Amino acid sequence: MYSSSARRDDAEGAATIAAALDAGISLINTGDFYGMGHNEMLIGRVISGRRDQVVLSVKFGALRDPRGGWLGYDCRPAAVKNFATYSLQRLGVDHIDIYQPARLDPNVPIEETVGAIAQLIKEGKVRFLGLSEMNPEMIRRAHATHPVSALEIEYSLATRFIESEILGVCRELGIGIVAYGALSRGLLSGKVNGKFEKGDFRSFTPRFMSQYLAANLSYVGILADIAIEKGCTPAQLAFAWLLAQGNDIVPLIGTSRRSRLLENLAALNIRLSTADLALLDEAFPEGTFQGSRYPAAAMHSVAG
Repeated sequence: MYSSSARRDDAEGAATIAAALDAGISLINTGDFYGMGHNEMLIGRVISGRRDQVVLSVKFGALRDPRGGWLGYDCRPAAVKNFATYSLQRLGVDHIDIYQPARLDPNVPIEETVGAIAQLIKEGKVRFLGLSEMNPEMIRRAHATHPVSALEIEYSLATRFIESEILGVCRELGIGIVAYGALSRGLLSGKVNGKFEKGDFRSFTPRFMSQYLAANLSYVGILADIAIEKGCTPAQLAFAWLLAQGNDIVPLIGTSRRSRLLENLAALNIRLSTADLALLDEAFPEGTFQGSRYPAAAMHSVAG
């Protein structure tokens, strides 16, 4: 359930990962392009001696330049094996539990990418095939090549598009959902005010732009009012709602601070009644929150 990008203080990031493991969290989610490999090395140091407690989920394929700029995706079979080799080295492990392309490479048939991962599974370097941000057609094509175990995709009270088709396809095929963006990049926490540091992804994401943000914050206010009635924070309520959507859905907690980790883990103690869930569904149907979840240039590479 823990996702780390380790963008801030390494010591606190490492302590947060260790605290997650101590709390019984087993899934650690990362990408080889998080910090251009730095995040994997950080995780590797923390899990040394604790490998049996960890399910490692790793994304690959995204290309970045030395300044961190995006260069596209490479999911050719040779590239898949190359990425995996370096991830194993940085993580200090002999296998990756869930391995998945970060996005679809439009220049490579999904069957070829999946075939390369299937070979890694046969060799014992990977245990399970995952996907990330794939549409129903690609999910079915991938699954026909090799069984898919998990789909990582954005899902929250603010982003519910998967409910129309993707969720049903995954349940039909027995594929679990790893839900990222559970707080819609902090929006549902109730702590966003529209002031972002230079380089913050949210500053150029439509959902957080001035023409949409005021309306979105008004919806967050509704969430906060419901949270008060439940005796919890808006973030905890958002996580509790996601946890209530099914045992096949695993929310990711994206944080590098122990205080936030512990706050969000308290959502495990919140029980939502049928009436609570109905109230939230009525208040936040898909399409309630305004503005796309990624900048326009990036929307072509994600599902929905």
